[in-house]
Amino acid sequence: SLPLGCETQTKDRKNAWVVGVAGGLLSGTYMRFADELAQVLDDGDNLRVLPIVTYGAASNLDDLLYLRGVDVAITQSDVFEYFRTQRKVPNLESRVNYLIRLPVSEMHVLARDEIKSIADLKGKKVNFGPAGSASSLTGSIVFQRLGVEVEQVLYDNPTALQKLKTGELAALVRVIPKPVEFFGKIPAGSGLHFVSIPFTRAFADYYTVGEFSHKEYPGLVGDGERVDTLAVPAVLAVFNWPKYTDRYRRVERFTQQLFAKWDKFQQPPRHPKWRDVNPAATVPGWTRWAPADEILKHMNA
Repeated sequence: SLPLGCETQTKDRKNAWVVGVAGGLLSGTYMRFADELAQVLDDGDNLRVLPIVTYGAASNLDDLLYLRGVDVAITQSDVFEYFRTQRKVPNLESRVNYLIRLPVSEMHVLARDEIKSIADLKGKKVNFGPAGSASSLTGSIVFQRLGVEVEQVLYDNPTALQKLKTGELAALVRVIPKPVEFFGKIPAGSGLHFVSIPFTRAFADYYTVGEFSHKEYPGLVGDGERVDTLAVPAVLAVFNWPKYTDRYRRVERFTQQLFAKWDKFQQPPRHPKWRDVNPAATVPGWTRWAPADEILKHMNA
């Protein structure tokens, strides 16, 4: 009977401090962030971070709200706003909080050379990434606000790139922190380019100005040129578990470790974007999770 008891103990010990983090698509920067959270914060049986490959920033908020085993998720401020205003999720502000503001995600619109402006895409087939991705939501909002009606399709990104090359699609959209290898690998002379998105007052609520340079995407942006685009703040969100519950304690430990080991995220080989994160930066319209707020107050004091 001893081994069975030992097995149960082992199982309990292994599961006691597990925190599930919804990352994103495998080829995206969000998934890389989730993976690096695990690499830096994992501490044997004291804390185990499980990065989860998902459909992206929009579905991550769904997962945080409803999927078993998800305590932390990477999402975006406009996704939160969409769930609050359009999906009308009850008590969203009290159920979902944030730990830190992550770097912005730029909207990449890759089009065939004959497409000179966003307006040229009117009535054409545009891929908005798989359903649940950041682009499926942010892309729809942006095109709607620009008043450019397109025929929206939802292929995975590699398939969309093939269809773009053959002319089946006019453009594809990805909302992801730059630079991303998916675009970086496209050589010069491919017949494809980035379309600029003008920043207008219509975007002043959740979006900021972004740009792409030759250094980031040498095959798509000419030397000395830049392409203007929109960017949206990303967020490390947490489910606001009732205080003193098992899940609350796990997320609290995750949060303590995140701030205690913050300097480790600033060093190679971690993603250079971590260096753009100011842990004290706030996210408009969101509430910082109380334990994170406490830790930051102590750090500042």
